[in-house]
Amino acid sequence: MSIEVGQIAPDFTLHDSDKKKVTLSEQRENNVLLLFFPQAFTGVCTKELCSVRDNIAVYNNTNAKVFGISVDSVFTLAKFKDEQQFNFSLLSDFNKEVSEAYNCLYKDWILNMKGVSKRSAFIIDKSGIIQYAEVLESAGDVPDFEKINAALKSLN
Repeated sequence: MSIEVGQIAPDFTLHDSDKKKVTLSEQRENNVLLLFFPQAFTGVCTKELCSVRDNIAVYNNTNAKVFGISVDSVFTLAKFKDEQQFNFSLLSDFNKEVSEAYNCLYKDWILNMKGVSKRSAFIIDKSGIIQYAEVLESAGDVPDFEKINAALKSLN
């Protein structure tokens, strides 16, 4: 079942790249931008997340907390975050449960890989309601950050 604007966001707890637990429902003092991405260290994923890093003021100014989510391990994400100097949290959905709950999981991906997160963006407001949802079928595409930024501005 796809995630729709207006529904309650599926709650989750994942470990970040520092091995700390992050629970979505505990982020209610902020709007939340979830960015699912297929794999660390790949070209489009790196470009997308570096763009977010370089524009973090936009998200801070809209009281939004950004989380990148992939099925990579916490160890891989820690190395990726360190090398790219990301200024937001990366969360490991190694067991694929959150990607499945948000209906953004490739059953089959490149090189016969199975169960990789689809590039997706979700905005969750302070009440835990989905305010924006974009799931991309092509891993070469990136979310529409103009629409994302407009949606975040409208929440303040």
